[in-house]
Amino acid sequence: MVNNDAIPIFNKQVLNKYNLYNSLFLRLPYEKIKSIGILIPILSSFGREQLVNGKSPLEIIDLFFSRFTDITDENAKIDFMLKVIQYVERQVVLFDSVEDAAFSKLQHSSEPFMLDDVIKYAINEGKGQALEGFLADFSVRLVFTAHPTQFYPPTVQYILHDLKDAIQDDDVDNIDLILQQLGQTPFFNKEKPSPIDEANSIIYYLRHVYYDSIGTLYTNLLKLLPHLKDNMNYNLFKIGFWPGGDRDGNPYVTSAITAEVAHNLKQTLIKCYYNDLKRLRRKITFRGVTELLKDLSDTLYSSIFNIDVVYDYKKITATLEEVCHLLETDFNSLFLEDVKLLLIKVNVFKLHFATLDIRQDSSIHRLVVDHIHSKHNGNIPAILDPMAYDGISKETLLTVLQIKDIQSKNGNEGCNRYIVSNTESPEDILSVMQLFSWCGYQNQDVQVDFVPLFETITGLTASISIMTALFENKMYSDHLSLRNNTQTIMLGFSDGTKDGGYLKANWEIYKAKMALTLLCEKYNVKVVFFDGRGGPPARGGGKTQRFYASQGKNIANHEIQLTIQGQTITSMYGNNDQYMHHCSQLLLAGINNALHDQTDTVWTDNTLHLMDELADLSYTKYSALKNHKLFLAYLEKRSTLNYYAKANIGSRPGKRNNTNDLKFSDLRAISFVGSWSQLKQNVPGFFGIGSAIDSLKTMGRYNEIKDLYKNSAFFKALMLNSMMALEKSFYALTSYMKEDEVFCDFWQILFEEYSLTKQLLLDLSDQSYLMEEEQLSKASINVREEIVLPLLIIQQYALQKINADVDNIEQYEKIVTRSLFGNINASRNSA
Repeated sequence: MVNNDAIPIFNKQVLNKYNLYNSLFLRLPYEKIKSIGILIPILSSFGREQLVNGKSPLEIIDLFFSRFTDITDENAKIDFMLKVIQYVERQVVLFDSVEDAAFSKLQHSSEPFMLDDVIKYAINEGKGQALEGFLADFSVRLVFTAHPTQFYPPTVQYILHDLKDAIQDDDVDNIDLILQQLGQTPFFNKEKPSPIDEANSIIYYLRHVYYDSIGTLYTNLLKLLPHLKDNMNYNLFKIGFWPGGDRDGNPYVTSAITAEVAHNLKQTLIKCYYNDLKRLRRKITFRGVTELLKDLSDTLYSSIFNIDVVYDYKKITATLEEVCHLLETDFNSLFLEDVKLLLIKVNVFKLHFATLDIRQDSSIHRLVVDHIHSKHNGNIPAILDPMAYDGISKETLLTVLQIKDIQSKNGNEGCNRYIVSNTESPEDILSVMQLFSWCGYQNQDVQVDFVPLFETITGLTASISIMTALFENKMYSDHLSLRNNTQTIMLGFSDGTKDGGYLKANWEIYKAKMALTLLCEKYNVKVVFFDGRGGPPARGGGKTQRFYASQGKNIANHEIQLTIQGQTITSMYGNNDQYMHHCSQLLLAGINNALHDQTDTVWTDNTLHLMDELADLSYTKYSALKNHKLFLAYLEKRSTLNYYAKANIGSRPGKRNNTNDLKFSDLRAISFVGSWSQLKQNVPGFFGIGSAIDSLKTMGRYNEIKDLYKNSAFFKALMLNSMMALEKSFYALTSYMKEDEVFCDFWQILFEEYSLTKQLLLDLSDQSYLMEEEQLSKASINVREEIVLPLLIIQQYALQKINADVDNIEQYEKIVTRSLFGNINASRNSA
């Protein structure tokens, strides 16, 4: 649906304000080169013109220096380019802030349906009771991860928030001051962040955004549906947490780190409660109530400094409920709503704030189990002592043991999920259960959900047989009965897409969900799907609400669970308005799937078969590319792949193994997808789709695909997400590779598939240009792409220099590494 009303608002509230404040920013002088701000727009327009005319970045930069500057010394040129990068990455922050400031106005002009509209409609249609019943058992769980897809250090995040507030207030003097601060604040980390640094950066959002936002969400729902208070579902909005618990590929996450993160989560939450109580005590000065609040406040204050004190959160709620009763009966309900708001927060967050998930790769568990067997020659003691082991075996056993300790301090929800990455057999889950048994857990003591993570095409294909074997295993079924017969299954979109290509991965996951839903119904198990989604479409992201609204009734709809990471945190959940809006949209998707008959989510035998054909054809094309003899060499020699590890953006190592030779299995999805994005080629987001459609078109079956696009919300969602990947592509940037002696043919393969896919998707969707139906997102993308164009040209210039083996290679490598930042951050709207 094209909504042209949003564009005038975007132009007024975003584009015009950005241009105004950017003109202030570009006048800020940098050391040594005071005219750089004037030259950046010239480089942008000149560069685009020359790229379209077939010039290479090497030629463009040389022409730029000779025509528009008097800089001839190579070191001075390098210094200039580094200063351009500094300017551009700060322009991205400025645009982020302007867009964030306009968020509410933009969303109300562009979203066809808001949550309150749907609730009122359901009530008017006589579905109010059904809606309340659905909300009593539904849940939206956002799981925040430390995956480094966004590079702002904490200092820059604070500036972004302050700048947004100043722009909302039209405070020009403060904006000018913050822009000066921005110009002098470093963006680059001298050292890699530790897992604790990563955890604390997300705890900042818990404290300053989600703590208040979730309370407001519940309050707003109660206004629309007052009867909810009689059976309030305090699990309706939940938060998961991976930093400090995610060990998969990160040797720096230890049991000590996990304990410290759990401690920080609880301590931060207690501080939030204490600060709320301080504010309440200034308002509520009534005899009999003051004393209750003071005693509670004193208890919480003491526990901040002695966080290991164990007590039940219900002691807090009991006091607050007593305060509510006294306010209602004796004090005319003065400030009653304020106390009720805090009561909601305590019931939601309890003592854990966010559930700390443990994640480890299945291969590690196999290694540990084998080590234990070999160490004891089959005569394994009833209870193992972790200190009798070393290395990964010791750490794994300590991690298993400490879950019980975290639960004793933070509550069972503090840490109650163990996720097994790359699950490809039932033994991958059973071996973890064995580790719990060896650590002394009795069946009833294991207050933990074991979550298989299927993230390869092999794993997805085997998921039905694996889960069947687990459900029929007595040890596992007995455990499941103690967990309310609820099974969480995680599906990895990022690695699935890397492994199988965009269309194949998404379709295999969708099919797996349908089949697993039926399987769990057969075994009387409530299944909850947990999606490991990244920001851009190539990592399973794209328009999140649209994706979940297209699931249909053949997929279990008990909860929506997904990972939130990197630029998605700041772009979709970085402030109260954003968080509440996007949570509401996810809740709306669940409501639509539960209460409304949607013919566009119904599959027939013919449409299922057609999707299988398209996915297989796409997979064949993608696999041929992945197996091309130059595939890895192209990424190593012509992209930024090797520079992610040097950027100090995350605590994890740059690749999965430390071997010198690069293997496809070593590639992390983030750097893999990011490298294609830096090239503006976005291969993982579309490659194979055009060839798949064209193959069936050649067979005279194009109308079948047209009908599928028209009648299937899921297929349309995938194609629209792919259009976003195509829209962010700019092959003119790398067209110089057509003349590359080694990679010319490989580049041509990429370009031809891009051109074919773009042509066919435009025809399929009856659009005259990409993202015609998503004017607001397209407008934002276009501005961001224009901002980072000088940075991209400079990056390609440096890569050409490096490949030519010139002098000063270290300086050119520095340019490539630094230019990673602005480009990735500019893509924040991909989610």
